[in-house]
Amino acid sequence: MAIGMKKIPYPVRLNLSRTPTPLEPLSRLSEKFGVDLYVKRDDLTGADLTGNKIRKLEFLLADALAGGCDTVITCGAAQSNHARATAIAAVRLGLGVRLLLRTRDPDNPPPLEGNILLDRLVGAEIVWLTFEEYGRRAEMLAAEAESLRNSGKTPYLIPEGGSNAMGAWGYVRAVEELAFDLATLPGAQEQPTTIIHATGSGGTTAGLILGVKLVGLNARVVGINVCNDRDYFLRVVGDICQTAIDTYKLELPFSPERDIEIVDGYVGRGYGKAGSEELSLIREVARSEGILLDPVYTGKAFYGMSQELQRNPEVFGGRIVFVHTGGLFGLFPMADQIAPLL
Repeated sequence: MAIGMKKIPYPVRLNLSRTPTPLEPLSRLSEKFGVDLYVKRDDLTGADLTGNKIRKLEFLLADALAGGCDTVITCGAAQSNHARATAIAAVRLGLGVRLLLRTRDPDNPPPLEGNILLDRLVGAEIVWLTFEEYGRRAEMLAAEAESLRNSGKTPYLIPEGGSNAMGAWGYVRAVEELAFDLATLPGAQEQPTTIIHATGSGGTTAGLILGVKLVGLNARVVGINVCNDRDYFLRVVGDICQTAIDTYKLELPFSPERDIEIVDGYVGRGYGKAGSEELSLIREVARSEGILLDPVYTGKAFYGMSQELQRNPEVFGGRIVFVHTGGLFGLFPMADQIAPLL
C-alpha cells in the first residue's frame, strides 16, 4: 500500500503464514458490550504455525537466510508460542534450532505436552534455564551462539517473542490487511477504530503502532499487558519503534508517552498463570462465539477489555478490533484448571 506517492519500505520477507487472515464480527458479544466488536483471526495464520509470531518470523528468518545462517537460537517460557513457531518454521527451511526455555527446575523439566511436545517432535534442541538464568537471557543466548560458532555453525539470534525492529514489520503488514478489512465495513475506514491486543514482549504492539502511522489508518492501538507493567512496555515498545524508525529511515513522528497506550492491571497471578476469572471468560467466549482464546495472552487481554467495557462502554469508542494472536496449544497444559468450569 502506498502513502501518497511513497511505498512502505518492507525488508525481504518469506511466505510462511496463511494470510490475509479474516476479520469476523462477534455479534453476541457486541450486543452484550454495546459496541461493534470484531476479531482479527491471527490464530488462523496456520495450523502448526498458528498465531502472531509467524508474521514476525517471515522477516526474521528471511534475514537469517540472507546472512547464510544455518541454526536459529531463540528463547521463551516453557510453553512459548514463539519458540514453537520458530522451531517448526526453521525446520521447514532446513535450519537447525536451539531453544532456551525457562523452568523452575531444569533437572525436572515440564511434561511433554502442548508446545513442548511440538518443539520436540520437530527435533528442536531444548536448553532448560532457571528463572535466574533467564533473567540473563541476552548473555545466555550469546553464550549458546558462541558455542555453535566454535562447532562450525553459523547461528542467528532471535530475541524473545521475535520482538525487535525487524520482527515488528510483521504487524506493519497486518495493519495493511486490516485497512482493507475495515474498508468493507459500514462506515469504512473513516470510522475511528480501536485495535486491542495482548502485549507480552512488545513486538506486536510496536508493529501495530508503526503500521497505523505508515498506512495512515484512523485507529487507536491499545495493548493490554500480560506481564511486567506499563512503564516497562513504554520503554521496550518505545525502543523497538525508535530503532525501526532510525534503522529504516522512516519519516514518522513518534513519542512513547503519546503513541503507546497500555492498559495495565490485568496481569493477575503473573505471566503464564490464569485465574478463575480469565478462565471463565475463555469459556464464555468459546460458548457464545465459538472462538478459542488462550490462557496466557488472548484470554487475559480479552478479560481486561471486557472489564474496561463493563465499567465504561465508551472507553474504546464504538468500533473495536481485537487481534487474536493465537496460543491454542497453551490451553492443554491447563486442562485440570479448566475442567471444573465445564
